[in-house]
Amino acid sequence: MDPEVTRTRTSDGRRLLLYGRHAPVPTPGPAAAWPPQARGLERRFNELRGEEVIYAAGRHGRTHLPDAESCPLCPIKPGRAPGEIPVESFEIAVFENRFPAFEPGEIGGACEVVVYAAQHEASFATLPPDRAEDLMWVWRDRYAELGARPDVAYVMPFENRGVEVGVTLHHPHGQVYAFPFVPPVAAAERKADERRGSCAVCAPLAAEREDGRRVVLTGESTLAYVPYAARWPYEVHVAMSEHRASLIDCSAAELRDLAQTLQEVTRGYDALFERPFPYLLCVHQAPTDGRGDGHLHVEFYPPLRSPGRLKYTAGCEQGAGVFLNDTLPERTALELRDAIARAG
Repeated sequence: MDPEVTRTRTSDGRRLLLYGRHAPVPTPGPAAAWPPQARGLERRFNELRGEEVIYAAGRHGRTHLPDAESCPLCPIKPGRAPGEIPVESFEIAVFENRFPAFEPGEIGGACEVVVYAAQHEASFATLPPDRAEDLMWVWRDRYAELGARPDVAYVMPFENRGVEVGVTLHHPHGQVYAFPFVPPVAAAERKADERRGSCAVCAPLAAEREDGRRVVLTGESTLAYVPYAARWPYEVHVAMSEHRASLIDCSAAELRDLAQTLQEVTRGYDALFERPFPYLLCVHQAPTDGRGDGHLHVEFYPPLRSPGRLKYTAGCEQGAGVFLNDTLPERTALELRDAIARAG
């Protein structure tokens, strides 16, 4: 079900979109406003590595791990500290990031924050199934709207979960970055298609399904698996079984199944070591520059390699670009299958 959207503004004038199946509850009286923030955005090209580097000096002062009473993503209550969402109740909220890395009029692109729920202690894994399904529609809508802009070449929804990956707000949320260029990972995926002469996801996906040892979950229209050449110990990819370039190419049933599969994977992560499991979740889909195709899939990069140990990107990874993985994908896939079964 495609949720309704209410378009409004934050207290300091940034775009705010409220998605849901019920109307948001407005706050009585004016909400406190945030002070203006310096931007200082600059884009430079690293000739040696052949990659873009973004400088965003204004992000240095962004909010860092506030307690629940000071959380800027919680619904506004009369008399409390300034917040980003000036309503007393909402389902999913999307607003322009107050500390953007990309912005129209400076270097192009956009940065948005996607708040999954009003409840501070929730997580993607614990969302009601219909809310997780609605989130797929929100991602779809943001991909379509932002991707239609002439200053946007690639749209990536993502979530950083846990202080281990650098999250600065505990409230359940993700982000959408609309890049003014095709970033290196998406460019590499495009080159992989060109190298193979066909979709670089379709053939390996069929091979994973046939082999079965690295499959962790099979949905009606999705497959979740630890890749054959996984870089992270518990890395999981969730791909659409049929070739779908982006979220806008998916049917309602496929979006529902994608949400269900993603939730089952994240619940399995939490069950694996019986603790909230940190991860990066990144949605990969076709660039919006009109050059080439893509295959919708979601990649999880969890930093844990055991209950109390992190996988760091150290000298070999950073200096040479070669990942060292201490565990075989076949073993971690077995552990994840068991954890998903325990999580139910």
